[in-house]
Amino acid sequence: MLATTIALGITLGATPAMAGTSAALLKRLHEKGILSDDEYQQLLREDEAESAAPAPAATPAAAPVADSDRLVRRTASGVGVEIGDVALTFSGSVNGFYVHDNPQAASARTAVTGGIANVGGNSTSSVRNGLLPGFLKVEATTHQGGWDVGAHFGMYPGINSAAWGALGANNGGQPTALATAGIDFRQTYLTFGRAGFGEVKIGRDIGLFGSDAILNDITLLSSGAPGGNVAPANTTLGRIGSGYIYTDFQPQITYTTPSLSGFKAAFGVFQPLSSLTGPAEQNGSPGFQAKLSYDGKLGPVTAHLWASGITQKHDTLNRALAYTGKGLDVGAKLTAGPVTAVGYYYTASGLGTTVLNLFDSDGLGHARDSHGFYAQAMATFGKISVGGSYGESRLNFANALDAATTPTLVAKNSSYVGQVRYGLTSWVTLIGEYVSAKAQAHNGNSAKSDTLALGGILFF
Repeated sequence: MLATTIALGITLGATPAMAGTSAALLKRLHEKGILSDDEYQQLLREDEAESAAPAPAATPAAAPVADSDRLVRRTASGVGVEIGDVALTFSGSVNGFYVHDNPQAASARTAVTGGIANVGGNSTSSVRNGLLPGFLKVEATTHQGGWDVGAHFGMYPGINSAAWGALGANNGGQPTALATAGIDFRQTYLTFGRAGFGEVKIGRDIGLFGSDAILNDITLLSSGAPGGNVAPANTTLGRIGSGYIYTDFQPQITYTTPSLSGFKAAFGVFQPLSSLTGPAEQNGSPGFQAKLSYDGKLGPVTAHLWASGITQKHDTLNRALAYTGKGLDVGAKLTAGPVTAVGYYYTASGLGTTVLNLFDSDGLGHARDSHGFYAQAMATFGKISVGGSYGESRLNFANALDAATTPTLVAKNSSYVGQVRYGLTSWVTLIGEYVSAKAQAHNGNSAKSDTLALGGILFF
């Protein structure tokens, strides 16, 4: 009975009662024998006393919250939300390809140091990423004190298992059970800018020199040369090393001007990179990169033109073997009707080949010169696009001693690419590709492989 009385008291105290409602309810409970005479009289007196008490003062209404402080809206474009005056956006990509690489006959294969073609073993098959790994980019942007500011994070996970080492997720893969994929966290940077000023970027992002070469390469969305297809890592080579040097994602402080009649300039201070194949370095100066670009119309032709440069001094620990790496490139992307064509050329000294500072010197402070180019075209008819390209990268000896001591050094990497795309949806593109890659050494050694890649890529 006591428990019933307590529960009834809680119910009556928690529920606003209309006049007479509580008294009538207590009377019925008393008549049914649920409440004793004493309980009924006690609760009735408490109810009458509560009814006679003055009503509490109304609680002042909370100050209204401005919509801009609490409103969550869908972003005008992309995938994301606006929370107050902050836009939080998400973008990403997923891809996968079946890649079959078939090298030339074993009797014809010979060693090429730095070659991009398969030079050993049998034909290989893999299910792997193409030149792009997957990626998820998260950006928070807003307008504060007259400035457009933003925080940017880019995570690039591959679908293949990684064998961790000096190159992180970019090492050769680990094609065994119980292994795991790796995350290549390429982008972490902040930006601030405003109209008439331009934009400043601080953090890790794609470089300036060579960036337009890869961003306009048709193999960016596909496979290109597969490199180590027997143990696939996060990416293939695409056209890297057979037409351009990979720009890479690098720590930097970069300023980009506003657009002036279609022209835009960018220049930055970069983390100095050590040679991948030379002696240990302790660099006292940063690297510097710059780019000039133009976007506009040339009659009926839409044009994107660019030129970029890079320079960095390399100092070994004893300062005795110093050399400077430097390079220039030019390129053009022209679109007329359904056809888009790209032409690109670079020349360098002390940059090496394929990636920055690979085989860049003889190890004694003497820089090796290099140059390369690629040409491509793609035509689009409705959902179907057909394209092709050819490119090569060449590397020279530093001197006669270099030639005598490293005769198998790559002299030229080249590749042909043929590609067909089908736009399944606005997000998904299906791709078929054929690649013929060849590597030639200075002493006459050579290797060749033919690759077929079939798969698809999704962007959102």
